[in-house]
Amino acid sequence: MSGLPAGVVLVVFAFFLGAIPWGYVAGRVTQGIDLRAIGSGGTGATNVLRSLGGKASAVVFTLDFLKGLLPVFIARFLGFGDVWIALAAVAPVVGHCWSPFIAFKGGKGVATGAGAAIALFPQTLLALPVMAVVVWSTRYVSLASLISAVLVSALAAGFAAAGRLDWPAALAITAISVIIIVRHNANILRLRDGTERRIGERVGV
Repeated sequence: MSGLPAGVVLVVFAFFLGAIPWGYVAGRVTQGIDLRAIGSGGTGATNVLRSLGGKASAVVFTLDFLKGLLPVFIARFLGFGDVWIALAAVAPVVGHCWSPFIAFKGGKGVATGAGAAIALFPQTLLALPVMAVVVWSTRYVSLASLISAVLVSALAAGFAAAGRLDWPAALAITAISVIIIVRHNANILRLRDGTERRIGERVGV
């Protein structure tokens, strides 16, 4: 499948799939709360963990991860070219972070970005041990996410330079990483000031 109209439909679909705010839905359904007004204000799995607990967080993480993974698989299955596949990877991350369903707010893009990046570049999984070590040693999910974003971008660029990954995919992964870093701006400031929340610190409702 090719052509501008089909590609636009693909990207729009990916954006609105990514925009489904599963964390917000979980907060409303389980406890009648608005996650945007609690903790970090994000609707991703980390704020769900602090606000709603581990089970809800695991469900939200899985659903957010699939939002990034599925559009890439669908684009490949339908025979789209590399550029459209790359755009289908970035679009759900944008939708997740700035969802039109909740006044253009959202999460920080880590789970959705991970799904998209793994679908594009399975070697993204090499960042998981690094992320695990950082979380285990510091208990900062935000720091682990930031380090992993930089690492995956560097890996993708290296593989593309070696001819083992197409450049649209590498650029898409870089764009996803930039979005994740931008969305962590407040976390970066709190890390600098020593006021960042550690994993396990539950937010009172």
